[in-house]
Amino acid sequence: MTSRVTFLSPAMNAALRQARFDDGGSIDAGGAARARAMAGALPTGARVVTSPTVRCRETAAALGLHTARTAASVTTAESAESGALTEPEELAGLDVGRWRGLTLAEVGAAEPEAVARWLADPGSAPHGGESVEALCARVARWLESSRADGRTLAVVEPEIVRAAVVHVLGTPATAFWRLDVPPLTATSISGRGGRWNVRLGHPPDAAEGLPDAS
Repeated sequence: MTSRVTFLSPAMNAALRQARFDDGGSIDAGGAARARAMAGALPTGARVVTSPTVRCRETAAALGLHTARTAASVTTAESAESGALTEPEELAGLDVGRWRGLTLAEVGAAEPEAVARWLADPGSAPHGGESVEALCARVARWLESSRADGRTLAVVEPEIVRAAVVHVLGTPATAFWRLDVPPLTATSISGRGGRWNVRLGHPPDAAEGLPDAS
């Protein structure tokens, strides 16, 4: 079976606009309106998942997706049958420890050496949270476990999209910061027989045109 995953990044909010590490803020009115306008263009999916963050949940709601239920409370089969939205732990945003809620400029002024090390070394976590390598590893685990699940729509944090692309293309984790994921853009992957194809930054209604991996 071909596995298709369409990742959709969340709508704009103040943290994204200010280059601030996620502080749990809501999406803004413009972002919500844009998400509502996109709802009818979404590809039909066997299941819907989201990062367990406020802005991803609110984006999913604005897109008209089902109310979130925890991954522990619903099986994959039940999710596919009912359309329930689940929140796999592997799709949580990057844990930036004590930097949460701060802008990159603020952190850079206070801890310039730590920021430089963090951006250069994907294995480091000077903020006391999670390294980029650890994030990429858990997203890869989720992606490989989803191979047999058919079609999936995932409303996820931008760093989850970056991690998925790093895994699919087999690039070093140092490529993580070179991938730009604008709000409300789709990235689709299609996999079969141990191979993946990827399509970056397209409108959600273009996801169906992605060729199968061969």
